[in-house]
Amino acid sequence: MFRYIAARLALTIPMLLILLSLVFVILRILPGDPCLALLGGRNVTPEDIAQCRELLGLNRPILVQYLDYLGDAVRLDFGTSVRTGLPVAQELLLRFPATFELATAGMLGATLLGLASGVYASVRRDRRADHVIRVLNIASFAMPIFWIGLMFLMLFAVRWRLFPAGGRLDPVAAAFFVPITNIYTLDTLLRGDLKLFVSAVRHLFLPALTLAIVVSGFIGRMTRSSMLEVLDREYVTVARAKGLQERKVISRHALANALIPIVTVVGLQFALLMAGAILTETVYSWPGIARYLLESISSRDFTAIQGAVVFIAFFISAVNLLVDVLYARLDPRIRF
Repeated sequence: MFRYIAARLALTIPMLLILLSLVFVILRILPGDPCLALLGGRNVTPEDIAQCRELLGLNRPILVQYLDYLGDAVRLDFGTSVRTGLPVAQELLLRFPATFELATAGMLGATLLGLASGVYASVRRDRRADHVIRVLNIASFAMPIFWIGLMFLMLFAVRWRLFPAGGRLDPVAAAFFVPITNIYTLDTLLRGDLKLFVSAVRHLFLPALTLAIVVSGFIGRMTRSSMLEVLDREYVTVARAKGLQERKVISRHALANALIPIVTVVGLQFALLMAGAILTETVYSWPGIARYLLESISSRDFTAIQGAVVFIAFFISAVNLLVDVLYARLDPRIRF
């Protein structure tokens, strides 16, 4: 196992180098001058632009910029945001728990919905329930995520007033709440405040459900496909011939062996949720990394954009490595 992990880690390094290089190149070939955007574009003197370019390091040779960029990325030093004046790494670490909390809750809901619908559809193959679930799964990841979020806001927050429209806590409670880990559902439990915990869960429910619905359809289709392949295997037929209950045949023999491709899908989708929750965080005013990236793009904050994209790339690479290790753990044949 150690050799396998070392080999996968060795493959991760060139992948990260390619990602970092692509980020560096793309941000420098985009049209427009970031200094003009940062300075407002009006009544800007050449001296102001020269000072800005010196501050951002854009006046140095491109090779020097690239080598400095790689060195800073290895040290997790992403520079200082021109928009806020704070270190980008500090802002990302402050916002990461919010995105992690949202993505984890959404992934948990998506996994439960996807596994349940996929297993149910596979057991009732080619019946009415199977057809209905397949249509719903296709529709779930075909619908735009911002449209689902807006519909949920209009129905559950505005019309029926069952859940809050945005934020992470009630405004009054948020003003006096001092987080520990910045994961509010965990922090409220650590402080023993059940009322604040309920408030944090209510604020988390709608954005997490929005992400869960979009991802659950893909997991459901993968689960159904994997289960159908396993249900035709000889060991499942033998288990049924021995007189085992159908519930035990499905859970112990079929689902356990169908989990390998599902684990891969869940891991990769979790990484994508961390990176792609921009629209969800924007709709629900969720102060995470994705929303920070969108705000940085809007203001052409060159340093913050670069740091956020690199941070997300590191996280996705770490999740991919973890998925590879779990994959090999579930199926030792992968290591050979």
